[in-house]
Amino acid sequence: MNNLRILDTDHLSLLQRNQSSIIKRLSTFKPQDIAITIVTATEQIKGRMNIISKASSSTELVFAYARLQDTLEDLNSINILEFSEDAGNIYSELVRQKIRVGTQDLRIAAITLSVNGILVTRNWKDFEKVPNLLLEDWTIL
Repeated sequence: MNNLRILDTDHLSLLQRNQSSIIKRLSTFKPQDIAITIVTATEQIKGRMNIISKASSSTELVFAYARLQDTLEDLNSINILEFSEDAGNIYSELVRQKIRVGTQDLRIAAITLSVNGILVTRNWKDFEKVPNLLLEDWTIL
């Protein structure tokens, strides 16, 4: 059985906010058994850049850049899975099957399937539509 757990963007955000249930579950795994996708990394960086571009005072800008710095340090400390050729093929197949899930979530699902991982998410409503995708929610005790 594959032990690789892939945190979706929401679970990574909860971890960054030091949510106790996420930290507790994370502590039961080896660092090499935890990852995020490049899609999640992109979403986080885009979000931080959006806040920087909307900053209207030097105080907001200082805070926004500090958040970006923290995010880059977080991303540097976790395994990031690439959008590989296998993931691209799986993504194309999911699109062809007309799986009704948002583009970014479908890309996260494709990467997870390409490495036979387990996606850690609260978003079962969407992700359970993806055939053969294994899910866990670490916010449920």
